[in-house]
Amino acid sequence: MADRQLENGIVPGRLPEDTLAANFADLHPAFAPHEAAVAADRCYFCYDAPCVTACPTAIDIPLFIRQIQVGQPEAAARTIFDQNILGGMCARVCPTEQLCEQACVREAAEGKPVEIGRLQRHATDAQMRKSGHPYQRGARTGKSVAVVGAGPAGLACAHRLAMLGHDVALFDAREKPGGLNEYGIAAYKTPEGFAQAEVEWLLGIGGIALHHGKMLGRDVTLRELQDDHDAVFLGMGLGGVNALRAPGEDKTGVRDAVDFIADLRQASDLAALPVGRNVVVIGGGMTAIDAAVQSKLLGAETVTVAYRRSRAEMSASGFEQDLAAARGVRLMFNVQPVAVHGNGAAAEIELAYTTSRDGGLQPTGETVRIAADQVFKAIGQTLVAAPDGLTLTGGKIAVTGPGRTGLAGVWAGGDCAAGGDDLTVTAVAEGRDAALDIHASLTR
Repeated sequence: MADRQLENGIVPGRLPEDTLAANFADLHPAFAPHEAAVAADRCYFCYDAPCVTACPTAIDIPLFIRQIQVGQPEAAARTIFDQNILGGMCARVCPTEQLCEQACVREAAEGKPVEIGRLQRHATDAQMRKSGHPYQRGARTGKSVAVVGAGPAGLACAHRLAMLGHDVALFDAREKPGGLNEYGIAAYKTPEGFAQAEVEWLLGIGGIALHHGKMLGRDVTLRELQDDHDAVFLGMGLGGVNALRAPGEDKTGVRDAVDFIADLRQASDLAALPVGRNVVVIGGGMTAIDAAVQSKLLGAETVTVAYRRSRAEMSASGFEQDLAAARGVRLMFNVQPVAVHGNGAAAEIELAYTTSRDGGLQPTGETVRIAADQVFKAIGQTLVAAPDGLTLTGGKIAVTGPGRTGLAGVWAGGDCAAGGDDLTVTAVAEGRDAALDIHASLTR
């Protein structure tokens, strides 16, 4: 161990490779055909299905489940893709327990909803295994649209625009497309390179030119895009991370959770990825849970999620909280960081207990120190910089209707736009709807 020891006790190879492989196996394995048939048979096929209302992309869920039930999974996939071209990814990462499955009549009656997410994966995987693309481009319009960001919103927008006959130039700052799906989601939710496979499949429609390593404001300006194209869609997400704002934040071992997750997702050898012995994650969202669970799966001995508010106020779903607890992650509520202690490298983190009072959050005067050689910040992301001429609200681009910004010919959607809930499925809906509005604007 000594030859692998890093400066502050963060080391690679805490677990053997076979254990790591088992730990990072598919969280929700695919249905076998007979399992899908049994699961589909539980659906009541409600006429006024509440699950559809609960779906941000408004997929006709009873219809696609009926299509699976009668042995037509590829027809079911078309029903899904008509509304959500990233239905394969959403089937894996969407918080169905808070959306469609929570609204399921079976959930209300029995406490066990129809497994909509896994059924959706069954259908979409069947279609994606086929050669060719299920959609064809419309007649070319002669119009060109620039899409910034190859994440869920940008991909959904680009695909719909290509379907409608427009030429699309898709710009992304990273080496790989996919955005959050490729860099920001736990590896056990999307194993075996699914994110890239889905992007390659999506681009199969044609008419989308992908430009890697092009960051808005660094390599290309909004004005240049406006001059070169008939419309612009901004879906670049949020590149900045909020500061901890506590002494010791600059110590070795303190880093952003999103960077840790990105490194893990791009690692060819998980055994080579360093992880601390005692890990503390600050935050209460999905990113915090993903960082915490994966730290535990990499071999950290103790992992703690420290959230400043109550369990009920945590934005991570109950399922994600239970998943973390089941993997041995400790969840602490009503605590916030005071300082990171250690001689150059993190050794402990000091937390202050909090309480809600007079509409705000107040410290109680009690503090606690816990061992922490690695501290991950998962306390929200911010827009790195607003392009000139755009109005911000709440730190995001202000939009109206289907993503219209204050600049003529410029739309925005996904995490960088105000009003959403920072979910992959919502970003897809916003990208799709913006594309339809762009099309209407360009062809009227």
